[in-house]
Amino acid sequence: MRIWGLHIFDVGIIILYILVILWLGKRAGQKTRSTGDFFLAGRKLGKFYQFFLNFGCSTNADQAVAVSREIYRQGIGGMWIQYLVLFLTPFYWFTTFFFRRIRLTTIGDYFTERFKSKFLGGSYAVFILLMSLLGVGIAYMVAAKTMMAMTPKSSEKLTYEERLSVEQFREYRELRSRLDEGFGPEEGLRYEELNEKNKKGELHSFISHTDPILFYFIFAVIVGIYTMLGGFRAAAITDAIQGFLIIIFSLILIPIGLHKIGGFSGLHASVPDYMFELFGSVTMSEYAWYTIFAMALANLISIIAVAPGMQTAGSAKDEMTARFGMIGGMFFKRFIMIFWALAGLLAIGLYAGMLHDPDLIWGYMTKDLLFPGAIGLMLVGVLAANMSTLDASTVSYSALFINNLYEPFRPNKSQRHYLIIGRIAIAVTLLGGIGVALFINNLLVLFKYAISIPAIYGASIWLGFLWRRLTKSAIIIQVAVCLIIYALIPNLFQTLDWAKHNKSFLLETKPKTIIITTSALKEDVEAGKADFVGQSIEKPHTIEPIGIFFEDVARIDTADPSSPKLGIGRFHAEIWVLSWFGIDFSNFTKAQLVAVRFLFDALFPFLLLFLISYVTKPTPKENQDRFFAKLHTPVQKTPGEEKLALEDSYSNPGKFEKDKIWPGSKWEILKPSKADFLGFGGRWILVGVIILLLWLMVSIR
Repeated sequence: MRIWGLHIFDVGIIILYILVILWLGKRAGQKTRSTGDFFLAGRKLGKFYQFFLNFGCSTNADQAVAVSREIYRQGIGGMWIQYLVLFLTPFYWFTTFFFRRIRLTTIGDYFTERFKSKFLGGSYAVFILLMSLLGVGIAYMVAAKTMMAMTPKSSEKLTYEERLSVEQFREYRELRSRLDEGFGPEEGLRYEELNEKNKKGELHSFISHTDPILFYFIFAVIVGIYTMLGGFRAAAITDAIQGFLIIIFSLILIPIGLHKIGGFSGLHASVPDYMFELFGSVTMSEYAWYTIFAMALANLISIIAVAPGMQTAGSAKDEMTARFGMIGGMFFKRFIMIFWALAGLLAIGLYAGMLHDPDLIWGYMTKDLLFPGAIGLMLVGVLAANMSTLDASTVSYSALFINNLYEPFRPNKSQRHYLIIGRIAIAVTLLGGIGVALFINNLLVLFKYAISIPAIYGASIWLGFLWRRLTKSAIIIQVAVCLIIYALIPNLFQTLDWAKHNKSFLLETKPKTIIITTSALKEDVEAGKADFVGQSIEKPHTIEPIGIFFEDVARIDTADPSSPKLGIGRFHAEIWVLSWFGIDFSNFTKAQLVAVRFLFDALFPFLLLFLISYVTKPTPKENQDRFFAKLHTPVQKTPGEEKLALEDSYSNPGKFEKDKIWPGSKWEILKPSKADFLGFGGRWILVGVIILLLWLMVSIR
């Protein structure tokens, strides 16, 4: 018996999982009496819960899908769309320290206290609450697309329009496989027509039974119920169980996929050599080394602005527990990601070119490789991975709303009142994410937004912890300018007809045909291009033009070669601003364009903050003294010891001056301790170990 194309056994596993999660949420809710319990679990979480809370919060199914989809498109270099966070992990040693030491509930509270500005705290809350819809939308979209790929319609149930879309996709796939060999005039015109249709999303490799909108609502209701019941404590408890399910969903495809393709030797015989290059070929990949560097830098600026960071660290009972949980959970995720990368390589070897939407690859592999029961476990793992992030995140967003928007206007209400409003905020966030999932249908576009947009506030948070001279006015101006460039223009221009049809915005890079040297695959031997698998041969490779300012440029009438074009997708305002200085981007590769965008996103906010801070009025010294005195005071074991230590620091803030690297300066950077050297330096050793494991994985034959 099947329901929605799923075996009844798989449906039973999913229902059992949902019932257990709801029961745990109800149990956690019985211990939730105050906003401190709801938003920070009473600041009592130990290493076990901190480990799984951090692992669960940082590990989403959408990340696994993003890694596998980009590797499916680009080769192993595509993993850096997510794996660039590997190089950021050591820096969590300091961000976690800041968040626990500052003893606040939200990052909005940080802005309010550091700059004595409720306006900045409230504006950050509004910004993050809008951003939260993006994160929730990603989670919905990945879970839905995985479900869609597992529930395809049979050919007999397709409508005429659906069948035509599927047939034209197969024709497009066959023509694209011969692109490097060249076409006759008629085939060339047909390929161009189908390629334009594919850019517009009109071609499909299959049609699914699953209705995404209905799925989104069901998913939102489940997460909402257990999170609204138990708050952050429910998130921590359920994340411990969901962590084990994440491990299952990350590993279950690997042995079956390797067996089907013929082991690692079969994998190398089916996937071109250049797709095994860890840092991507500069000419063949969108992820060259400089692209990875630029994206990592932008993400480093952004990570400190992610809302759950303050609460995840703040819920720990002490500083070292917070650091252990953050670093342990994060590095375990990095290890698990190796298996996501391997799944992406297997997808190339088994299904190259077979899907209209790379976001579907994880679900397609599940449907093809797994059996009843295992498919149910996979779906539960995907749900668990997304729920473990959504639960903690939505509680963080609720805390932001209460502390930085609602309570300033409705002060002195009861704890029960604030808990009710906080739960309503969670429901609104979960429902709002549905709109984002419907509006943006491309996972890669969402991820690139998620990397760069938080840098708008991230730069001021980093500087605020380290530099006394940073001013409130500088932050307000910098945030306003960056919001226009990073968010307003990119989203506005893609909806305006004059922008989409503006010829100066429809510029594309120049097409190129290059010759690559690679090892022959099985298909090359079958085509007579090589004598044996692995023989070194030369192949032509066509690099098609890409949009410079718009994500894609396509003809309005796909059947007419002379039809005018229009811009599709995100408008890259960063590239547009740089073009004002006479830079010609027509000879840039996709990797270079992406690198330029992210370098701009990372560095431009700092340029504005430094320039404007030097000409505007700083926060009064006595306010800054109190803030940095608290930041430099270690967390104590008991509330009584905490009170005494803070009172001593407030009365004598100058006692920390001798511990600064530059005493008497505006920089509040303390001399690193032995723990800092071991913690930060040791994490870089672990980064090297992970890269070594990755290299060994792609080198096995």
